[in-house]
This record gives sequence, C-alpha cells and structure tokens, in this order.
Amino acid sequence: MSLAPHPTIEGHYREAGQRQEYVDSLFDRAAPHYDWICGVMSFGSGALYRRQALQRLGLKPGMSVLDVATGTGLVAREAVALAGGSGVVGLDPSRGMLEQARRTVAAPLVQARGEALPFPDARFDALSMGYALRHVSDLHAAFREYHRVLRPGGRVLILEISRPSSRAGFWLARLYLKRLVPFVTRLGTGSADAQRLMDYYWDTIEHCVAPEAILDAMRRSGFEATRRVQGGLLSEYVGKKIDRRD
Repeated sequence: MSLAPHPTIEGHYREAGQRQEYVDSLFDRAAPHYDWICGVMSFGSGALYRRQALQRLGLKPGMSVLDVATGTGLVAREAVALAGGSGVVGLDPSRGMLEQARRTVAAPLVQARGEALPFPDARFDALSMGYALRHVSDLHAAFREYHRVLRPGGRVLILEISRPSSRAGFWLARLYLKRLVPFVTRLGTGSADAQRLMDYYWDTIEHCVAPEAILDAMRRSGFEATRRVQGGLLSEYVGKKIDRRD
C-alpha cells in the first residue's frame, strides 16, 4: 500500500510519474535563492525555531543524526551546532541544493532519496526532515526507511507547514504563501524559477493529506507518533521507534 502526500497538481505536471523529475528540476534551479527565500518568509526566525525543535526532540552532543531532504542544510546546520559535525549526515536528491549546502554545512552530504536510504539498519539515533514531506513519492515507503535506519528508541522529527483548519487561518495563509511570498521572491531574486518554486510550495500545502493520515502512516511504520502545532500552521511530527522485537 502506498500513500502519496498529495494528488497530481495541475499546472505543474500532468501525471504522477512526472512529479519527481519536475520537483528535482525545480529545486535544482531555485537552489541559489533558497536560503534568502526562507529567511524572508520566516522573518529571520527560522534558524531559532529549527534549533528549538531539535532541542525538544532531545538532540545532544555525540548523537548521530540523519537530516533527510536537507536542501541547503538549514536543519543540518542546527543539528551540527547541537550534536557536533562528526555525527550529522545530510541527504537530498537535488544536486543543486547540495552544492549550496556544501558551502555552509560542516557535515557529510549524500545525494539520495528518503524512500531509499543508502545506510545500514539501526545506523542513527535521530532523524530530521524540514518542510519536505510533501515532496516524497510515498509516505509509507519513507517512514519505513526512517524506521529501519533508526536505532531502537530512536526519534524522528518532521517539520511541516500544514493547511490551517479554520477558514480565516486558511485565507490568511493562502494570501501570504500563495500571493505575497511568490511576489516578494520574484521581486527580491529576479528569478522566475524561485517564484515557481514558491507557487508549488503553497499548492502542495493546500492539497496535502490531513495530519491524521501522516500520523497514521508513521504508526503503521512502527513509530509512536504525536503532532505539536504552533500558530495553527507549523507542525512538528515526532515519532519514537518501537522495537518490533518487544
């Protein structure tokens, strides 16, 4: 059984089989502008929030951490600051994103997908993923891989932007993320590719499966899973690996 995070989105690609190529190309082309976009979009608060989320997860010096879909390394940088660079590994399918990450992340970086992790079983103490769950091909496949590479009792942290449940919250989020952010992105970067990425960003949020479906997929893959919400928009999905031998 597979579960895509969202259906085919018209205006971006026509068939589900085209999605991965489209997403990879989009991130490759927009990579040089990604840090600027994230800084503007979060009003400069993103780094603090990411570090605090990792601290809530229990990240400590000496722990081994895999940051899936690391992008330009925004989460990986905070993981390195908390756990130390020797234990952190960043992974992403986008060559362009990894090229940017290598400029600022003092940790090994690997080009691969979260649904097929090139690591042995029980390799890491913790796994993080920042705002990229909407871009995997299959939630069940991804969570099974996350469970596999974590040690018994290991923890996973998925940071996401979720569609607000209230009508007013949804309207405000759509106005900001669908209209204002792409406009400011084009104005500030001069890049049509960066603007296109932010158009796609909101569309995947709007059409993403419900948080309950994400939690269910985590639990089916062997995690004790909970969700923490901030401001009705920011979601922290936290899972603890259950040792199936218990």
